[in-house]
Amino acid sequence: MKQELICYCKQVTIDEVLKSIENGAKSLKDIQKTTNACTGNQCKELNPKGICCSGDINKLLPSKSQTCSCNC
Repeated sequence: MKQELICYCKQVTIDEVLKSIENGAKSLKDIQKTTNACTGNQCKELNPKGICCSGDINKLLPSKSQTCSCNC
């Protein structure tokens, strides 16, 4: 079974991001450090939505105060 990707640039799954949050990640920056998600620069080419994954990741975080700090 293939896990659903949230970050297409770095091939990071939703489950990996959720596990990072369970392990204490509290911000987009924490997620970037622990999973490498949202650190690529090919969002428009690789993500089917054609946008950066930061918005989708922020929706998973308890606090949605982070802004996009990726390379797109």
